[in-house]
Amino acid sequence: MKSDRIKNWPKEERPRERHLTEGVDRLTEAELLAIILRVGQGTFKEGVRGQNASDFARTLLKEFGGLAGLDRAHVQDLLKVPGLGPAKVAQIKAALRLGKIVCAGKSASVSFESSQAIADYFRPRFIGKRQEIVVGVFLNGQNKPVGEKEITEGTPTQVTVYTRRVIEEALRLSAAAVVLVHNHPSGNPEPSFGDDDTTRDLLKACRLVQLVLLDHVIVGESEHYSYSDSGRLNEFEKE
Repeated sequence: MKSDRIKNWPKEERPRERHLTEGVDRLTEAELLAIILRVGQGTFKEGVRGQNASDFARTLLKEFGGLAGLDRAHVQDLLKVPGLGPAKVAQIKAALRLGKIVCAGKSASVSFESSQAIADYFRPRFIGKRQEIVVGVFLNGQNKPVGEKEITEGTPTQVTVYTRRVIEEALRLSAAAVVLVHNHPSGNPEPSFGDDDTTRDLLKACRLVQLVLLDHVIVGESEHYSYSDSGRLNEFEKE
């Protein structure tokens, strides 16, 4: 029987070799994950008989709902998958974490001088998401980003924002100001009553610890809504 191991593929078809010759941007998520699965001590052990690393990578992505699902998955759940041992799970989690660190570094060099700039920066991250995702952006006294953190995920129509988590992260980063950003999977950025309540609660909490809530931006498919630009943030401050 002819082996389907990746090492027996033509060099121009192997993910690792294609990465070196064509560049990382040309590889699919499954091919990138396959490289991680094959890197490290020892060789990749097939999770399912007859699967190579690329096949196994596609199986993992399907089972856990893509890279975001792998990121959310608990280590113990990953260890239950035949073929994934502690070393491979650690490599996957480490690679995903490195990606987040790179993204956070990029945001620090981005100028968030307008709600449009904020929406444009975050919209690509929200594309294809079926649930609301809330991100806190933390800035210094010169309104330069010092970090960002995904606060929580919700359902397609609502999300619970735990104000304490936003404040804790702001204090950890010694931030002076906060911008809250989240998406509406429906594509319509108009705020809900729940969005209003979240904005009010966060505004009050920021006041207590001398933080400034600069804006709450809701990102839709092509448009966005800004509590600051609309004047509603000022209205809430007067309540």
